[in-house]
Amino acid sequence: MPAAVATHLEAFFADRAVAISALGAPVEEAVGHLRHFVLGGGKRIRPLYGWAGFVGGGGVERGTEDPTAVLRAVSSLEFIQACALIHDDIIDASDTRRGSPTVHRAVEADHRDRRLRGDAAVFGEHAAILIGDLALVWAEDMWRGSGVTQEALARAEDAWRGMRTEVIGGQLLDIMLEAQGSESAEMADRVNRFKTAAYTIERPLHLGASLAGASEDTIEAFRGYGRDIGMAFQLRDDILGVFGDSSVTGKPAGDDIREGKRTVLYASALELLDVSDPSAATELRAGIGTAADPADLQRLAGIIERSGAVDAVEARITELTAAGLAHLDGADISEDVAETLRQLAVKATARRK
Repeated sequence: MPAAVATHLEAFFADRAVAISALGAPVEEAVGHLRHFVLGGGKRIRPLYGWAGFVGGGGVERGTEDPTAVLRAVSSLEFIQACALIHDDIIDASDTRRGSPTVHRAVEADHRDRRLRGDAAVFGEHAAILIGDLALVWAEDMWRGSGVTQEALARAEDAWRGMRTEVIGGQLLDIMLEAQGSESAEMADRVNRFKTAAYTIERPLHLGASLAGASEDTIEAFRGYGRDIGMAFQLRDDILGVFGDSSVTGKPAGDDIREGKRTVLYASALELLDVSDPSAATELRAGIGTAADPADLQRLAGIIERSGAVDAVEARITELTAAGLAHLDGADISEDVAETLRQLAVKATARRK
């Protein structure tokens, strides 16, 4: 599956090469960064869930849509992912992604190496913003030009529109909570739902099932699974953002503390510490988003761990995973697809990177 998605993405870049060349070498260089980012890594989770939604929704049996066109359509989700990650890395001032320089840092390095005019860091951010915008535009182009029927696109239109609004709205909510110094676990949950769960699992399944012409009951089962497993996926990511091994995750340890992320893990730690150790709660509040030294980040991570918040979040991951899997019980989904979704749920919620 990942190889097939990569093939469709490579073909899309090749199809755009002439038009990009006509715009000039600087644009070709920028697209080169996007191409490297899109084709250079990633698990292709979103296209996989989109394909599972199509197969599980009976799309292959109905035979009204070309499977190759459907795979091309769900492959476009990798451009949504690219846009989200490129912009997220700028917002978070991240230096690495998947063990390599982030797009804005890679462009910055090119600017500096070539001794171009102006501030290299500012140029890197400006170019990466536009590169991310281009990825969003190309997601639309690839989706609508995939070859699936107009009837199928119409069935999936609400899911497509909803997904794009949710992921951007979730990112806006995320940065607003940081600016407000939010300590609300409920609001952090809302970020998890819309910034990650919706466009990672829930909406891809919704899109695939809609392309297949699945029943509303089947779509609701997919969405319930996707919402719960997607939120568990993000809670796991929150733990990795503080305690993950940088050699495995590809990002520095403690990055979420440095960036000031208002996660469920952070909110849970404060709630527990306000009762058990107020002085530690004060130290954590002061350090979130301001600490940068590795020793300080490690000390704050230790405070979070000792608070009991990790155990609480682990329990929530277990609860959400069970709830998500329960949506598959009794749903009009083939056992093969249901089993695949069960396996994917385990990988998503128990992963180390």
